[in-house]
Amino acid sequence: MKILLIDVNYGVGSTGKIVADLKHSLERQGHEVLACYGRGKRVLEKNVVKFGYDIETYLHAGLSRIIGLMGYFSYFSTRKLIKEIEKFRPDVVHIHETHSYFLNHITLINYLKEKNIKVVWTFHCEYMYTGNCGYSYECNKWETNCKKCEHIREYPKSYFFDFTSKMYKDKKKAFNNFENLVIVTPSKWLADRVKKSFLKEKKIKVIHNGVNTDIFKPREYSHLLKKYNIKDEKIVLSVAPNIMSERKGGKWVVKLAELMKNYKIKFILVGVTDKNEKFPLNVIPVPVVKNQIELAEYYSMADLFLICSLKENFPTTCLEAQVCGKDIVGFDTGGTKETRILGIDNFVKVGDIEALEEKIVNSLENLSGIKTRKIEKLSKKNYSKENMIINYMKLYKIFEE
Repeated sequence: MKILLIDVNYGVGSTGKIVADLKHSLERQGHEVLACYGRGKRVLEKNVVKFGYDIETYLHAGLSRIIGLMGYFSYFSTRKLIKEIEKFRPDVVHIHETHSYFLNHITLINYLKEKNIKVVWTFHCEYMYTGNCGYSYECNKWETNCKKCEHIREYPKSYFFDFTSKMYKDKKKAFNNFENLVIVTPSKWLADRVKKSFLKEKKIKVIHNGVNTDIFKPREYSHLLKKYNIKDEKIVLSVAPNIMSERKGGKWVVKLAELMKNYKIKFILVGVTDKNEKFPLNVIPVPVVKNQIELAEYYSMADLFLICSLKENFPTTCLEAQVCGKDIVGFDTGGTKETRILGIDNFVKVGDIEALEEKIVNSLENLSGIKTRKIEKLSKKNYSKENMIINYMKLYKIFEE
């Protein structure tokens, strides 16, 4: 089978890692795979193509902020991607993220629809059925028609104009009569949202994301304890790109650390981008860790993983932590609680740090080697990239029937 994969990244970021894992595993099974991505460094790997032109991406981002239209530019990048599709002639096109200023997704949808190409589209956020939002939070205008957006200054932001109604209607029109399409969501939460949108009549399937369990597994970490001079303290770890941003919730972790300053606990924040930001003494800020083995060492060092994001779909960090044997606690938002392999009772209402404190204390008191091994074993079974790929292959083969 010939499978063409499309994403904003390749090999980096949550979706980029998923695409790279898919490519390598499918190739080992004997399939012919082409991975096309729009942003980031050029990857020197066979059958990997960067189709996005950086200068056009910057122009797209600028125009989106000024004009208020997202995904309507990148003419040459989109044309290059379509040429790659025509040259490769795939049996299935598997799309992941299409926002982030590198692609005209309306043009792409119309092309795929016109050519009757079989498409699997994994939604990693809400962008494809809203006017503009990646996460709509408590707003439900997308169920009827987006307009007068309260989040217009958030990513993907517009400084002056609100064209969310136009973008909503254009997406709805593009997806109309797009029959050769299966939508995948990593969480039931997102699947239920899609079923309330203008895409509710489409085929929708839940396939959990998977992680590389050859990389993410319990690892030796004594060098990290020495590096941060941690001796007899428990460690609560949080990981996210740009973790101190509003959505990723690092500020809530800091508030929690201040509340728990009398506990023998160190809070480690991985993904801090501002070197000058000040933190309480019980918080250790760490920049983005790009080396995946090193990141697995941080997970292994932790006693507990904490996620305080304001909205997530099916966060990969929770999967990575659990295959390293760590239990998770956090805010009950989006599909986050679905990731916990032992149930959903470790999650609290957003902002309720007193309840979160109680969950953390209880979890740390109930730590045991038996529990750790159970989490690792169950997570490896359910959240391995191999399990994810088996489920995607079953989906691809539907198109052969």
